[in-house]
Amino acid sequence: MFAAPQDDLRRAELADWQAQRLSHLLREILPTNRFYAHKLQNILFLRGADTAPFAELARLPFTTKAELLEDQAQHPPYGTILTYPIERYSRLHQTSGTAGRPLRWLDTPQSWSRLLDCWVTMFRMIGVGPADRLCFLFSFGPFLGFWTAFEAAAQLGCLCLPGGGLSSSARLRFLLDNAATVVLCTPTYALHLAEVARNEGIDLTGSSVQKLIVAGEPGGSIPATRARIESAWGARLFDHTGMTETGPLGIECCEHPGGLHLLETECIVEVIDPNTTLPVPAGTEGELVLTTFNRPGSPLVRYRTGDLVRVDPRPCPCGRELVRLDGGIRGRVDDMIVIRGNNLHPSALQTILHRFPEVAEYRMEVDHTAALPVLRIEVEPHPGIASDTLAERVEHVIHTELLFRAEVRTVPPGSLPRFEMKAHRLLRKNDEGTASDSRKS
Repeated sequence: MFAAPQDDLRRAELADWQAQRLSHLLREILPTNRFYAHKLQNILFLRGADTAPFAELARLPFTTKAELLEDQAQHPPYGTILTYPIERYSRLHQTSGTAGRPLRWLDTPQSWSRLLDCWVTMFRMIGVGPADRLCFLFSFGPFLGFWTAFEAAAQLGCLCLPGGGLSSSARLRFLLDNAATVVLCTPTYALHLAEVARNEGIDLTGSSVQKLIVAGEPGGSIPATRARIESAWGARLFDHTGMTETGPLGIECCEHPGGLHLLETECIVEVIDPNTTLPVPAGTEGELVLTTFNRPGSPLVRYRTGDLVRVDPRPCPCGRELVRLDGGIRGRVDDMIVIRGNNLHPSALQTILHRFPEVAEYRMEVDHTAALPVLRIEVEPHPGIASDTLAERVEHVIHTELLFRAEVRTVPPGSLPRFEMKAHRLLRKNDEGTASDSRKS
C-alpha cells in the first residue's frame, strides 16, 4: 500500500507521511494484536475507524522491553505481540540476552522486505553500490545484526563476503584476498582487527577497504574512537544504529560525520527525559522513543529504546531534513556510573582512553561495596610500547576532565578479553562483593 519514499522529504511531507502510516498501522494491528489490543483498550480516540491519531501520539502509553519480555515469559515462546497467525511469519531473530532472557522477534516476508529497503536507502546515502565488495565480519547467529544488510547488499548487486566462522587472522586474509571495499562490524572488533593486523605486519591502510560500517555499541560517533579506527584502516567510518526490535533505522551521512540520520519514513522519533518521560527540546540529551511502521506483524508503539541521544537542531550540510542524532547513540539509560556525585556514561571514559595511542584495550569496574563507589580501570598497552607512566597520565586526564579520581593500573599485553560482537568492558561489584558484567558498555 505504501511505496518506499525518498530520504530527502521535507518536514511537512514527512509529517503527512507519518500520520498516514500511523493511522494505517493502528487500524492494522487492532484488535488482532493481543498485546496492543489490551494495552490500548482504554484509549478512547482510537475507537473511531477514521480517526487520525498522529497529533494524539503523546497520549498513548509507552512500550518497554521489560513488558515485552514478561509477555513472552507468560505466553511462550513469542508472546502476544504478533498481529497475524504464526503461519505468516518466516524469520526469527532475538536479542543477545546479555542482560537477562533474550527477546524474540518475528518477521513476515513483507516486513523483512521492508527492512531490506531500509538498508538499500542507507547504502545509497553513503555511496555503496554494485561495484562494492562488502565483507560482513559477524557470526551470522540468531541476532539481527547485519543479516538485513547482507541481503540488501546482494539485492543491490554487491559482492557479499560472509566472514562468519573464521578466526580474526583468517578474516583479515579473507577480506584482503577478496579485495573487500566495505567492512561491516562493531567498533570494538574493527579496533581488534587493526591490532591483529599490526601484530602480523599487515598494513591495512594499503588495502582496498574504503569504508567501514560499524554498529552494535557506542564508538562509531565518538571522535577519539572513530579517529583511531580510521587511522588504522585508512578508510572512512560510517556509524549505524538498529535494534532487533526496531530493525535498521540510522546511518551517518557523508557530509556530516559524528552523528546519525534516522529514517523517519519508517518510524516516529521522540526524545524524552527518562525520569519524567516528558519530551525534551532539540539539543538536550534524552531517551530515544520509537514507533515503527515497517513491521506491522510485530509492531512497536512508543518503544523506550533505553538509548541516550541528542537531536541536532542545526540543518545538516547534506540537505536532508531527517532527524539527526548528534554524537549518535551516546550511551544507555541504565549504564550510568555515579562517582563522587558525578554522573557519566562509559562512552565518556572511552573518549579519554582512546586518545592514548598506547592503550590497546581496557576494562572498568565500579565497586559499590565501599562507603562511596570506586571506579577502577585496567589499561592494557600494546606490546613493546613503554608504558611506565601510562596509568598516571590516564588518571590525570580523567581527574582534569571529569573532575573525579579513578584508580588506574596497567596490565600485561594480551591479558584483557577481546570481543567480536558488543564489548562488555564495564563490571560492577555489588554489595555481596561479587562482580557482574553490566553488559551495556
